[in-house]
Amino acid sequence: MAFWTYILHCSDDRYYTGHTDDLERRMAEHHHGGYCRFTARRLPVTLVWAQDFAHRHEALAAELQIKNWSRAKKQALIRGDWKDVSFHAVPPKERAVRFAKKGGA
Repeated sequence: MAFWTYILHCSDDRYYTGHTDDLERRMAEHHHGGYCRFTARRLPVTLVWAQDFAHRHEALAAELQIKNWSRAKKQALIRGDWKDVSFHAVPPKERAVRFAKKGGA
């Protein structure tokens, strides 16, 4: 059985991150609007990223980690831009110093 962590793009331009053991069913629940209060108020929603995991605890850990990320870092993940994900993993005050030494981001 696969477990999923996913990101939805909501109609108000916000992102929602969740995890599930049935991605298709969960997307139907989000689209219906009765299961999750956050997304129900922001319909329609679009699935923009999903990753499967072998165990539920891995999917939950990924969800909790991604929920704390900045918008820019989430957008880099959605694009699959690992260089930009790494850039946004560094606190903003440290970026100029760290990336200037390497010749820019």
